Amino acid sequence: MATEEAGILTAWKRTVRAGLLAAAMALPQVVAANGFAGDYLAARQASFLWDFKSAAYYYSRALARDPARAELLERAVLANISLGEVDRASTFADRLALDGVSSQIAQMALVARDARGEAYGPVIKAIEDQRGLGPLADGLIKAWAQLGQGDMTAAVVSFDEVAKVQGLGPFAAYHKALALASVGDYQTAEQILSGSATAGMSSTRRGVMAQAEILSQLDRNDDAVQLLDAAFGGDLDPGLTRMRTQLTAGETLPFTYIRSPRDGIAEVFYTLAGVLSNEENHDVTLLYSRIAEYLRPDHIDATLLSAEVLSTIGQYALAIETYGKVTADNPAYHAAELGRAEALRSEDRLDEAVAVLDKLTETHGDLPIVWTTLGDYLRTQERYTDAVDAYTVAVSRYTEESDRQWFLYYARAIAYERQDLWDQAEADFRKALDLNPEQPQVLNYLGYSLVEQKVKLDEALDMIERAVAARPNSGYIVDSLGWVLYRLGRYEEAVPHMERAAELMPIDPIVNDHLGDVYWAVGRHREAEFMWKRALSFVDWEDASEEADPERIKRKIAVGLDQVLAEEGSPPLQVADDAAGN
Repeated sequence: MATEEAGILTAWKRTVRAGLLAAAMALPQVVAANGFAGDYLAARQASFLWDFKSAAYYYSRALARDPARAELLERAVLANISLGEVDRASTFADRLALDGVSSQIAQMALVARDARGEAYGPVIKAIEDQRGLGPLADGLIKAWAQLGQGDMTAAVVSFDEVAKVQGLGPFAAYHKALALASVGDYQTAEQILSGSATAGMSSTRRGVMAQAEILSQLDRNDDAVQLLDAAFGGDLDPGLTRMRTQLTAGETLPFTYIRSPRDGIAEVFYTLAGVLSNEENHDVTLLYSRIAEYLRPDHIDATLLSAEVLSTIGQYALAIETYGKVTADNPAYHAAELGRAEALRSEDRLDEAVAVLDKLTETHGDLPIVWTTLGDYLRTQERYTDAVDAYTVAVSRYTEESDRQWFLYYARAIAYERQDLWDQAEADFRKALDLNPEQPQVLNYLGYSLVEQKVKLDEALDMIERAVAARPNSGYIVDSLGWVLYRLGRYEEAVPHMERAAELMPIDPIVNDHLGDVYWAVGRHREAEFMWKRALSFVDWEDASEEADPERIKRKIAVGLDQVLAEEGSPPLQVADDAAGN
């Protein structure tokens, strides 16, 4: 992103966030009568927790007792837009406007409502009266509104005015191209999109698909296919696959990305939401994606973005509800269902998540990602045999092999390893490394497993050293290096690595237990007992790992590691010849 563009975006985000903070932080005087205080405090707490449904409910209750309080009205607007209730938000915004209160959040709701009703005159007047959303959005919205009034000439002038602002050229060019295409000027639209003026805007998934539709309208289906292939290669989702199939069959695709000026304004909000999502501005992103949804209910990309943000901020129930808006006949249905399953899993509703994926295998069983995700969830449930079956189907769904499939073999290897099917596990680990030779997760897991198998220890050490070189701040990987050195009898060498692992993961029971063993091996018995006690304090007794067996740790504290090894029939501690200097 150009420096000037980044500066404009930063200023715009700062302005929008300032409006949000004003709405979120202004503290009205609490009137402790008729329950106002309780409603206000409940609403405020819900807002801090991003619980928009509760916030909207309690702000409404508080406003019923004090209907003119501007701070509460603004917060109610914010909560309702975030909830997707833009019409309701606009009623609160009306009350602020009548009282002469300036609020960017309220203006956002009013502009959205007018645009949805195709009342473009009030939209233009609001922007000209400085009651818009800010410099980045206002120029684009005004241009689309002018097109809505039937004045394409004025719209082009407005787009060009936006383009004169340093950093905003790509946004203006992209939307100008979409506007031209929406009125049938496909030739000019394609010239803009294929040129450099739009920068990265036209290389997004939506930008590429819009340009493909424009090329098809120009009887250039072959060019459209080449465009898709260059942008996405063979990795096509159902929507892209359907588009490519239609183009290859010679069908003329209609231009569907913008069907009206209202759709164009929706695209402005979605474009800005996409910019914000890259910056992880979740609260502001949600406002813009929700309004894009409101203006164009079939804007599935906006719906998916809203759901993704809701899931990211922990509002899983709202995310599940939002993903559920995508119908089974939509090309993005699989993406919505995968998102819905993930939100269910995040709510600890894993059985329901697996049920969603099981059903998705019936409708979208040709997609490897569906089977891979199902395998991951089954592995979480410790249904390792079923997980292997799912991963195996996923492997079969690929038409060609690529390095991106390393994780699939890695995941299946773990499922095999957990069933003590070591030969199959090792084969899959090594296949993953064939596809991605320096992948640190695979190097670490295979190396550590070889150590636990007590085979190929030199190779295991080499793998783990390479993993540490790639991820020097990964506690698990550093622990593996210390542990393989311990297994090799190189106890003194193991100490600094185990101590580093404990610094990186200070409350992990396995790491603390391992450090205790290493300390014992080098004669630091009191420190070993201390580390074992620490490990014991961090063990989850209801779900203890075999590697952090609390009973074994207690026994080591009582009698020492040497005695425990003798009782287990394991070889005694023995310093390696090279480490002992022999």
